[in-house]
Amino acid sequence: MNLFSDIRALVIDALAQMELAGELPAGLETAAVTVEPPRDAAHGDMATNAAMVLAKPAGKKPREIAEALAARLAADPRITAADVAGPGFLNLRLAPSEWQGVLRAALGEGADFGRSELGKGTKINVEFVSANPTGPMHVGHTRGAVFGDALASLLDFAGYDVTREYYINDGGAQVDVLARSAYERYREANGLEPEIREGLYPGDYLIPVGEALKEKYGDSLLDKPESDWLIEVRDFASARMMDMIRQDLALLNVHMDVFSSEKALYGTGRIEAAIARLREAGLIYEGVLEPPKGKTPEDWEPREQTLFRSTAHGDDVDRPVMKSDGAWTYFAPDIAYHWDKIDRGFDQLIDVFGADHGGYVKRMTAAVAALSDGRVPLDVKLIQLVKLFKNGEPFKMSKRAGNFVTLRDVVEQAGADVTRFHMLTRKNDAALDFDFDKVLEQSKDNPVWYVQYANARINSVLNKATEGGVATDDASLAGADLALLSHPAELEMARKVAEWPRTVEIAARAHEPHRIAFYLYDIASELHSLWNRGNDELSLRFVQDGDPAATAAKIALARSVGVVISAGLAILGVTPAKEMR
Repeated sequence: MNLFSDIRALVIDALAQMELAGELPAGLETAAVTVEPPRDAAHGDMATNAAMVLAKPAGKKPREIAEALAARLAADPRITAADVAGPGFLNLRLAPSEWQGVLRAALGEGADFGRSELGKGTKINVEFVSANPTGPMHVGHTRGAVFGDALASLLDFAGYDVTREYYINDGGAQVDVLARSAYERYREANGLEPEIREGLYPGDYLIPVGEALKEKYGDSLLDKPESDWLIEVRDFASARMMDMIRQDLALLNVHMDVFSSEKALYGTGRIEAAIARLREAGLIYEGVLEPPKGKTPEDWEPREQTLFRSTAHGDDVDRPVMKSDGAWTYFAPDIAYHWDKIDRGFDQLIDVFGADHGGYVKRMTAAVAALSDGRVPLDVKLIQLVKLFKNGEPFKMSKRAGNFVTLRDVVEQAGADVTRFHMLTRKNDAALDFDFDKVLEQSKDNPVWYVQYANARINSVLNKATEGGVATDDASLAGADLALLSHPAELEMARKVAEWPRTVEIAARAHEPHRIAFYLYDIASELHSLWNRGNDELSLRFVQDGDPAATAAKIALARSVGVVISAGLAILGVTPAKEMR
């Protein structure tokens, strides 16, 4: 049930009746008509912009349309008042029974309350993390992993057919550096002094890899030239790193559906085929680029390269796909990889990149547009940096990693649930501070604790009502006399529950899972406020001694809040707390 959609349908139906009555011209486009909470709650329960958006195409004044629309809506038993405001906005007040009906829907649908058919089964690929397989995941990967996983869950909840995908960047020079670094640890395992020279990976995490190489090869690789062992050691070390990455992701309860390898694109003709497709479209040519910004002609040696005409699809400059020496650029296999996703039948693509990949957005978007003839949209989400603090000081790097704080460090300090929730308390393109002391403190300023405390309070009143002989299963609560919920504070709580399906759809459309975290904080705040008011107004307490009917109605309200908190936390990948310790 989505009450906002239901009332919008009522508005659209009233507009259609106005067309039939000649009060509006026929054939007006109503896609821009919205029904949403008013900016000021004192103005009503919902507001519609119908008169404002239809005035110009209808050739009428907004207030004229609004007044006629108000008269028709006011005749519906669901609407208790329809008031025209300002130049033509229409504020609506709903009968209390509508809000009470939302609570019954929440109790009846349970974990499915708020699920949407918005996606209509659209196949969507969410590619995230995609870290180089050269070491453990760092805190930046942590935020990207949480964001991507929560976004995938949100889209699934909104009716999309979602695939979580990890693109293994194992085709570039960095995996050769990994192999040389692992080889030094192999030498160390054989009793030799490792030469961790500049440019190699210094982290202790490669010590077990070196020991495993010794177990497999003994000392047989020690006297061989690099050309003999590089490929074997590279593949061995890359596989071990991916095992570590999978374990790190599992700490956050992130599990991928698909792992795709960049290396698998080479030597298969897939890169050549993708570039040929672009060439057939007239988008590949041989040319010379202008000097990069900051480079003078004297500092720039122009070379003819094979270029993709990405400017034809919105990019700032054309991009090289093959170097002058005939080697592919990094961009070429990425083009082939995205073409593979298109070829697998995805209707939409989402890439989650780190903040340092901002310059890659336009070229990749252009490539997908060209490869799909504009049919498959690509949305690139950039994840800004995370700053870590502890005891008022920046949190130091991990010795095990060598030069950065790992995902495992963060989860071991804060826990998976706290880490996941807090990583979603800011929009993805805003920097985020992660203070270990603050994310674990028990206060209203800590959104993780505040939401979990609300859920624990709900469980406590359910237990108390059960002990008092009130049936607290959802079916029984849905049958309670919800008309007894007549206090403005209780109806306001029900209104917040009614916003959940709308919030899901807005967040899914915008690809913004942080909206779910914000909503959970708001509804938790409403619950705590109502709870605290019960300390002074006994009639607002959830358990009414000696009045099982009133208790059942109030427990139904609390349980409905619990339904949406649990659903929202599930999208964020957080386990609801049954009690606080």
